[in-house]
Amino acid sequence: MDVTSSPMPAAFLDVFKTSPMVFDGATGTMLYERGVYLNKCFDELCLVNPNLVEEVHREYVNVGVDVIQTNTYGTHPIALAKHGLEDKVEDICQAAVAIARRAAGNRCFVAGGVGPSTLLPKDLIRTRTRRAALDGFTRQIKALTDAGIDLLVFETFHYLGELEIAVEASYATDVPVVAQVSLQEDGLTKDGATPQEVGKRLQALGVDVVGANCVLGPEGLLDHVEALLDVGLPVILQPNAGHPKSVDGRALYQSSPETFGVLARRAFKKGVRAFGGCCGTGPEHMRRVVGAARMMGGGRWRDAISSTGSVLSGEVVVDVGAKVPLQERSRFGEKLANGDFVISVELNPPQGLSVDASIERVRALQGVCDVVNIPDGPRATVRMSNIAFAKRVLDETDVEPLVHFCARDRNLLGLQSDLLGAHTLGIRNLVVITGDPPKVGDYPDATAVFDLDSPGMLAMARGLNAGIDPAGKAIPGDESHTSFVLATGAEPAALNFDREIRRLEEKVEAGAELVMTQPVFDPDVLQRFLDATAHLDLRVLIGILPLASTKNAEFLHHNVPGMRIPDDVRARMQNATASREAQQAEGVAIAAEALAKLKDRVQGVYLMPPFGRVEMAKEIIQRVL
Repeated sequence: MDVTSSPMPAAFLDVFKTSPMVFDGATGTMLYERGVYLNKCFDELCLVNPNLVEEVHREYVNVGVDVIQTNTYGTHPIALAKHGLEDKVEDICQAAVAIARRAAGNRCFVAGGVGPSTLLPKDLIRTRTRRAALDGFTRQIKALTDAGIDLLVFETFHYLGELEIAVEASYATDVPVVAQVSLQEDGLTKDGATPQEVGKRLQALGVDVVGANCVLGPEGLLDHVEALLDVGLPVILQPNAGHPKSVDGRALYQSSPETFGVLARRAFKKGVRAFGGCCGTGPEHMRRVVGAARMMGGGRWRDAISSTGSVLSGEVVVDVGAKVPLQERSRFGEKLANGDFVISVELNPPQGLSVDASIERVRALQGVCDVVNIPDGPRATVRMSNIAFAKRVLDETDVEPLVHFCARDRNLLGLQSDLLGAHTLGIRNLVVITGDPPKVGDYPDATAVFDLDSPGMLAMARGLNAGIDPAGKAIPGDESHTSFVLATGAEPAALNFDREIRRLEEKVEAGAELVMTQPVFDPDVLQRFLDATAHLDLRVLIGILPLASTKNAEFLHHNVPGMRIPDDVRARMQNATASREAQQAEGVAIAAEALAKLKDRVQGVYLMPPFGRVEMAKEIIQRVL
């Protein structure tokens, strides 16, 4: 393969506009940990020890980052002159890009990394030395672009004035430009520029992405991100792994990979488009960021499955059709296909080994609902396998199970194995979701896998329904396809409503035939959602949650993502008498009133009685339906 040409199926900016992206972490930290002394020229390793550099790149590629940066941070001629290597700019840049290309393959983009010249501001205001800085950046950037990078990344510029010189040098190239400053503890660059000033001045210079990296940890950079976002350019953050502490003469960074991932997700929610790592970060930090990005829709442009001939391609999903019509896949599917109003009631699997009490609750719903909706480790809590519990439901009751299937706990191999196993056990109805992160549950340090997100899993299941596995191969054997009914979730009251609709569009394109919403209390919220999804060929089951008590209402409102309980509803719960029975009765009344107002606008209802109190669901159904 010609390593000087990009094998990527899509241009960087095309992907960047539609998907959160993950950049790699520190290269210098990784090289230092492998025994390279700080007095050595790390850039020269591209010539004298290319295998070591490629090993570092591959570790980041293997955890799923979208962009790796070449080992050329200090390749400005003035910086190299300190090592007597100023005549090696082109050789180092060409080797660095070739190394990164080998590591990246067709799995991620390659960015040319450019750091400061090492000149001080007093030098840069002089015509002669400013010209030397500009010429050096121009030479370095030309060498990188000639070698075949996908984008340029300017990083760790403490002085905005020098970064402006570097950006000026990039005008000779047509690759996208990512420009990052380093902010100090006071939120300013060393030459006194505020984040908002940084954004405005870089925007005026025509950069494509603006951001900040190094010096501060993720918490520190998040404190300043709003000012950057206000400028209107896409924003990238690449923080350090917290503040370093000196231990035996060595700088150690204290931010754990788990914390780094949580803060990355917070950044994505604020509107940051890309997140990476700087000093002290490594592949485990970036693995957590990749998981956070997948939960926010990242990684859709390429999956770690295959770039060609795959059901999960860069175009979301190839055109495959189910072998079995919807009405023939299950009784539930038949009702959906016929346009009948359907009823689903949620019931968690037991936390221990005994299923007897849970099975009795399911039996109480026979003749009342069409399916029992069985979550998959809700709120990242430990419960019996919902597939195992669904099998007991099939064997011991007349109610069909509707099984949640989430990406959190399974890698790509496990996802396929469990889908095939569930089908063999007779399970036909799936709700495909990404899953709650472990941080919110019983074991916050547990590893979240997230090899795929919900659109990726829907594409996989849709392919299996067509008899094609994720690698594009036909399923072997006499029974050569699955016949799943494919549902997904949505939040009609999502704070970022436009993103929620775009996300749902991706899920429908990937194979969702039904959407089951988070609880809705306000008819206007539902109508807004229905209007926004009217162009989709999609059946809607509205989520209805009967509140058990005032305490239950307040907990859900303040602690559960996507759950917004209106003030008037919470007030009604607070005004109910102090008895448990009265508060529960008020919760049932509120839910029944909401369902009565909304049922004619949807194809079904998704009832979520709290604490397994199926009698509350039965009462609502009897009152309204």
